[in-house]
Amino acid sequence: MDFSRIKNYVFLIMLLLVTIYFLYLITPFVYPIFWAAVIAALFHPVFKRIDHFVNHRNLSTIITLSLIAVIIILPVVILTVILANEALSIYSSFGTIGHYLTEALIKTSDFLEHNALTARLNINSLVINENFSRIGGELVTSLIGSATSFIQNSLAFLAFLFLLFYTMFFFIRDGEQFLKKIFYLLPLGAHNEALLYTNFTSTASATIRGTLFLGGLQGLMGGILFAACGIPSPAVWGILMFVFSVIPATGTFFVWLPAGIIMLFSGHLWQGVTILLVGSLVITMIDNFLRPIVIGKGIQMHPLIILFSTLGGLLLFNISGFVIGPIVAALFLSFWQMYESYYHAELNKL
Repeated sequence: MDFSRIKNYVFLIMLLLVTIYFLYLITPFVYPIFWAAVIAALFHPVFKRIDHFVNHRNLSTIITLSLIAVIIILPVVILTVILANEALSIYSSFGTIGHYLTEALIKTSDFLEHNALTARLNINSLVINENFSRIGGELVTSLIGSATSFIQNSLAFLAFLFLLFYTMFFFIRDGEQFLKKIFYLLPLGAHNEALLYTNFTSTASATIRGTLFLGGLQGLMGGILFAACGIPSPAVWGILMFVFSVIPATGTFFVWLPAGIIMLFSGHLWQGVTILLVGSLVITMIDNFLRPIVIGKGIQMHPLIILFSTLGGLLLFNISGFVIGPIVAALFLSFWQMYESYYHAELNKL
């Protein structure tokens, strides 16, 4: 029995177990670590330029983090101020919205009760109105609960930001050393390691930029559409469309469809028809067709792979999945590209 081989096996097993346990240990912090790695990789060229002039790594890192904070936090503050102002307008217009909903419910129940096609069903308008009132009350309760949960989670969000920027500091300053050590330990070869890093950064950059561009386009179109149709506080709905647009295929669907239906049932026919047509034919087209094309073009990936990897990422990793999914797909394709390159001669013989 070769004792040295046994020692090697025991060591590798222990190394694998310790690594798995360490990864499990940091699982609660995987999202701030992931986003810190993505943002640090995207801003690494900026850090290099700053450090070229400053020639002090800690100071250059602090300057880079300050730029990131301005780029990320300033738009959030501006959007928060806009939402706060518009939320006051929505609150003051609750009476009008309630009037529209009440009128829509009355017309719908009367139509179902007295229409020749539905009269045989013996529909009672009072029962319908009671059910709608119950659903409305449950919806309001749910919204209040969501708002309370949001306030309660504010401390968790601040902790997330702290961990994010704290981790980014070291990723930006020491990222090159981390990568060199990881690539040294991975027996993939310099070319393949550079390929993985390039695909990671290019996929993250193209996904984030494409998502922000398409989300901004959908939010702008939705805000203009709602303003043209006379819906109160169009800026709020435009921002909501921007937020929902990170969910491909049906993201903005949850904003413009209820608005169009409410406008129809409240007697505003042309506004409701316009919202439904523009939402289904224009805004949804941007979501369904342009997203895979724009993002896929930026990372040289087929639109079908982009679509399903993004959907799968969202289902598995929530909001971060819109970046994690395409990155996993890019790494998947990279490893198959390595396989093709390594076994090129054998594959040609088949």
